[in-house]
Amino acid sequence: MRAAVRSTLQKGAAYLRRARFDALQVMKTHGPTQIQFWFIALVIGIAAAGAAVLFRLGISVIQSAVYGTEDVVMLQTLAASLAWYHVLVVPICGGLIVGVILHRFTDDGRVRSVADVIEGAALSRGRVEVRRGLASAAASLITLSTGGSSGREGPVVHLAAVLSTIVCRWIKANGITGRDLLGCAVAAAVSASFNAPIAGALFALEVVLRHFAVHAFAPIVIASVVGTIINRTVFGDVAEFVLPVQNALAFYVELPAFLLLGLVCGLVAVVLMKSIFWADDFANFVQNLTRLPRYLRPAVAGAMLGGLAIWFPHIIGVGYETTTAALTGSLLLHEAIVLVALKVLAVAITIGGRMGGGVFSPSLMIGALTGLAFGLIATAVFPNVSGEGSLYALAGMGAVAAAVLGAPISTTLIVFELTGDWQTGLAVMVAVSLSTALASRLVDRSFFLTQLERRGVHLAAGPQAYLLATIPVIAHLRPAPDDGCKSLIQQGLFLDRKATLEQAMPLFDRSGAAFLPIVFLDKGSDTPTVLGVLYQLDALRAMNRALSDTAAEEHS
Repeated sequence: MRAAVRSTLQKGAAYLRRARFDALQVMKTHGPTQIQFWFIALVIGIAAAGAAVLFRLGISVIQSAVYGTEDVVMLQTLAASLAWYHVLVVPICGGLIVGVILHRFTDDGRVRSVADVIEGAALSRGRVEVRRGLASAAASLITLSTGGSSGREGPVVHLAAVLSTIVCRWIKANGITGRDLLGCAVAAAVSASFNAPIAGALFALEVVLRHFAVHAFAPIVIASVVGTIINRTVFGDVAEFVLPVQNALAFYVELPAFLLLGLVCGLVAVVLMKSIFWADDFANFVQNLTRLPRYLRPAVAGAMLGGLAIWFPHIIGVGYETTTAALTGSLLLHEAIVLVALKVLAVAITIGGRMGGGVFSPSLMIGALTGLAFGLIATAVFPNVSGEGSLYALAGMGAVAAAVLGAPISTTLIVFELTGDWQTGLAVMVAVSLSTALASRLVDRSFFLTQLERRGVHLAAGPQAYLLATIPVIAHLRPAPDDGCKSLIQQGLFLDRKATLEQAMPLFDRSGAAFLPIVFLDKGSDTPTVLGVLYQLDALRAMNRALSDTAAEEHS
């Protein structure tokens, strides 16, 4: 009897092993089932949240070591008491390490961030660069730990996307599954980094996936909740910023002031974004002119930051101490104005110098300072009808961040979750709506989409603009007809075999031709080899099919 039971158990165990192996093989070959997808999404959420928490702890450990403090939140106060050469040398050494990492592991010396995640979601079936992404995370970790004036949200979002990409490659996920898993990873990372579950989920939908499809909402929300649980397990259930009192708002009386604040914050956000782009262009010009090795570019930026931090240590790191001072009204008017200008300069140097990091935390600090300065003026001019200056700082913090990210919904919510103050929602919403509306007209929707536009990736205009770049002409190759190809080639109306419909459709519109030759350009020959042709009708069908699939995904 005992032998029979043992035999039955052994057969059952062997069956389960075979079933598990078969399930893994089927998943790797055909993609996950719905149940498997939910399990994978949960695992990715846990992994992304863990990576975000470790990234944050890593910054604290390295900052404590290089600056000699246990409380990195008070880094500004500590840096003011350090020797000037200490403050100067730390960012230089950090920049040199960053330069070596990027020179060794990237082909262009550029740190990957949120813009690359958005591009991966739109154009690469939810995948990003793994090797370069890991190098970028390491570079950003060093930057944020050694005085770089940027934020941690960009690196953790891209690091989460790297983890999602590894899993998607392993299970051979299709485009929809890949994007959904990417959204889960991003939501968990943002939630774990900022203790903001609602904003984490909406950030993934609003900024990265850029749609609110029902099929993606539930797993992304669950992953975001998991990220928050992990954050609170490690750091406790506390708000990032603590306001001294609950603000009372005479909303109808002060409505014009918050409308005006939104416009001011929109302009400040545009100045911040354009300063970063100008700094990057200027640094490229100087680097080409002087033939400076690219691995030294972050070190030069570090030297500039260190020199600035000797007199103004407020620019070091993400700036939570200064942001808190603005939200509590602890700064004078001239201090707030000067610090806005200095922080914009420091962020431009950091990101233009290819040191790494994100723009969200700096935009929170700049927004809080801008709002405080505006509030101090407003309360001085209209003392009988104005609320507290710190209320304007809170609204300004959301307004600048929303304009930079191009994410009014998730930014409004993340401001509430970072501060724990829900009574000032009307003021924040009004300021955010005006700032986003203004800034989106002066740049390509947001900082991230403008970054992509500068690289020739046209996502700001919507799917009808960028989907053409995802369809290779070679996929719709047909045999060349007996006549017509030679004449079209002589007129310059032909396509390289590596071209996409993004290059093909303007040629069709300009020429009115029914087809275009697809050629192979030999390096040693002046005459291209005709591989076949692309018919305009086939191109239009492919474009229509891609638009239809995208619409179906976004409304499913």
